[in-house]
Amino acid sequence: MRGDVREPEELARLPRLDAMVECSAEPSVMSGVDGDTSYLVHTNLTGAYNCLELARRDGAFFVFLSTSRVYPVAPQVELTLEEAETRFELAAEQAVPGVTPAGISEDFPLTGARTLYGTTKLAAELLIEEYRAAFGLPAVIDRCGVIAGPWQMGKVDQGVFTHWMLAHHFRNPLKYIGFGGAGKQVRDLLHVDDLVDLVERQLLAPERWDGRTLNAGGGRECSLSLRETTEICRRLTGNEVAIEPVAETREGDVPVYLSDCARLFELDDWRPRRSAEQVLTDIHEWIESDESRIAAALDIKAPAGGRE
Repeated sequence: MRGDVREPEELARLPRLDAMVECSAEPSVMSGVDGDTSYLVHTNLTGAYNCLELARRDGAFFVFLSTSRVYPVAPQVELTLEEAETRFELAAEQAVPGVTPAGISEDFPLTGARTLYGTTKLAAELLIEEYRAAFGLPAVIDRCGVIAGPWQMGKVDQGVFTHWMLAHHFRNPLKYIGFGGAGKQVRDLLHVDDLVDLVERQLLAPERWDGRTLNAGGGRECSLSLRETTEICRRLTGNEVAIEPVAETREGDVPVYLSDCARLFELDDWRPRRSAEQVLTDIHEWIESDESRIAAALDIKAPAGGRE
């Protein structure tokens, strides 16, 4: 059924629940920076509260899809990096705890600003912990890195890997923004099907996952810089697009984010099974199979003369 998490009376129409996967959110890191914070806050925080109340009604197991954006920006910008040919790497020696070349762990300090998006998701995490303590509500929190795959409507500020493939498919220009404009900033990525596999495991064994807060991402093994993403997109589409270097870094951006999932891996034998190349291949095949509807939905115009 269709409904709005901001409207508790709409949620109340649902029949009794055994479990709830709460993944409703405004996920753009740029949301709210123009001064209009209402939609962001009421979707991500009020919506989470309303969903918690619904889960409490039935004692339902609560699976919350949070984000790596709960980790503050400033400490990540100040991390010690090593510059390789196509990407930045995290150095072995760091002044901040919870960081290794494998990525950022759940022990990373949470003091500091993290974008309004990240703050609303962290606030929801804190609400979940209170509901567990006060009402015995079973819950697990998954702090996801970049989720990617078919059916993600990629834009400049959210869904970067789909956005990159769309630009190559339709031969539209791109920009390497920030950190010198070389395209060496890095994100890990997790195929949506791998995330679904994890959520299914959690739904099937609530008692095993209750009370956990876990990073869930592709990690170092499934990560790409923008420059590396460009090469794969060029190869898959056969198209080369103009990419403008922009040296100035956007507020709230970080040079590297990799999910250190050691805590999750110690608990369960779930692992990401689909490579970064497979993620981009699946996105490419989806765009090719439904090109006209995707272009219309995202208001994308192919260049004059058509595609090569």
